[in-house]
Amino acid sequence: MSAVTSESAEASAHRRVYVDKQSPQAYRALLATAETVRAVAAEAGLDRRLVELVNLRVSQLNGCAYCLDAHTRAALKAGDTAQRLGVLAAWRDTELFTPQERAALALAEATTTPADATAQDSAYAVAREALTDDQISAVVWVAVTINAFNRVSILSKHPVRPA
Repeated sequence: MSAVTSESAEASAHRRVYVDKQSPQAYRALLATAETVRAVAAEAGLDRRLVELVNLRVSQLNGCAYCLDAHTRAALKAGDTAQRLGVLAAWRDTELFTPQERAALALAEATTTPADATAQDSAYAVAREALTDDQISAVVWVAVTINAFNRVSILSKHPVRPA
């Protein structure tokens, strides 16, 4: 095999398929799910700031740069502060988050890393004290949905471009 062919094969092997563009009908269904989940969250009394905190925390755990970029902008637009977003990864070590937000963040983390049954039980117990049944359901759906978007963006290697 020539050097040119070898380089071309290697470049092709590293090029990712943008699965959202390759299968737009599936991506549209995911977008529709996200829209429904946002409505469910609003109906349950969760404000957009809390929803974006969940989106950001799950995206941090998953290492999804594209979703971190998008949801940081959305959180700021929803009225959150740079300080709170800057310390979100260490939310347990601050006093910047309400009991409801703390419960939602713990539940979102348990949804994202379900293998830790003890942490899941603990998060659920905290959620039961600070959130209604509707809010618990909404937080889990927000976390499940952003996890799906994270997978699409991570596996597609969606780029983050300067604003």
